Amino acid sequence: MKVLVINAGSSSLKYQLIDMENESVIAKGLVERIGIEGSNIAHKKGGDKIEIKKPLANHVEAIQLVLEVLQNKEYGAVSSMDEIGAVGHRVVHGGESFSGSVLIDDSVMDAIRANIDLAPLHNPANIMGIEACKAVMPNTPMVAVFDTAFHQTMPASSFIYALPYEVYEQYKVRRYGFHGTSHKFVAEQAAIMMNKPLKDIKLITCHLGNGSSITAIKDGKVLDTTMGLTPLEGVPMGTRSGDLDPAILEFLMAKLDMNVAQITNYLNKKSGILGISGISSDFRDLIAASKEGNERAALALDVFCYRVRKYIGAYAAAMGGVDAIVFTAGVGENNSGLRKKIMTGMEYLGFIIDDAKNENGKDAFVMTADSSKVTGFVIPTNEELMIARDTKALCK
Repeated sequence: MKVLVINAGSSSLKYQLIDMENESVIAKGLVERIGIEGSNIAHKKGGDKIEIKKPLANHVEAIQLVLEVLQNKEYGAVSSMDEIGAVGHRVVHGGESFSGSVLIDDSVMDAIRANIDLAPLHNPANIMGIEACKAVMPNTPMVAVFDTAFHQTMPASSFIYALPYEVYEQYKVRRYGFHGTSHKFVAEQAAIMMNKPLKDIKLITCHLGNGSSITAIKDGKVLDTTMGLTPLEGVPMGTRSGDLDPAILEFLMAKLDMNVAQITNYLNKKSGILGISGISSDFRDLIAASKEGNERAALALDVFCYRVRKYIGAYAAAMGGVDAIVFTAGVGENNSGLRKKIMTGMEYLGFIIDDAKNENGKDAFVMTADSSKVTGFVIPTNEELMIARDTKALCK
């Protein structure tokens, strides 16, 4: 079976066509600036790359262009759409409606719409992607894979906020967690590398990038995760503040003469390591600046690493120990220096870094010494493959 994976954003659309016989990527690409001047598609098949600039008014036109490119005789990947057995869609927020991936029908679409309030930037784009595919591929089965689903195994003691219980009952204000597809993928890969069932190990998975979240997994289920009702909670990120005293909002709104929309934008787009450093939201820029003596860049890195380390320690305590810690995503996979900075001081857990492994490892590898009681893994995430696997399982 060939599965087309769609990840629709508000003005962009990523896709991969995956052959599920051997889980190889046949083709992939990115459509950008949908509904904006200068829209284009960048498409890759093997070593071949092409870019097409074409006005795209909406997601339906973007999907149509993707399908045209995939069927192109020169650089396409299929002779007809009949070769595509199913489509898997990333959907950011499933609320409490979904604890796993599901075949999309009218009731699923209604539930996704009902959760727009919880993800106003993401769910509408995901809906547009699904509806666009349905318009041009009406007879192809489609699956929704939710960022929040993996975290639905959290106990109430982890997901309930200390607010009047009525706001949970009436408005479903609770911790949901995100990056679930990534956390699930690397957790399963870690279990394979340890040659143990996932239910028999205690894991802490660290998805560290421009958006970052940390998850505690015990008995094969999520015990806790750092992101909350929205992706703003948790550790500081590229531009997001992470945890803070909620009274800060009223204080800053008065001092800076901001309304609700402005303070929300301030916390989501102007805070995090960008806000502390005043330089960049890119960790590579901060590392370079820090080496040149920039104290605020160094402080931003210190704050980030300290907060990640603090959550790792808290989750180890919550689970009564930890067997393995996994680093993934852009920073987690590619920055050996930050991995070491985060884990320095965690020797009390039995976590002993092997500097050579940490600095020279490739693909999925162990970063800890043979004597380490806790295994440290670096595992590249693959959300698209996870989506494709779920899609295949539901469309057999």
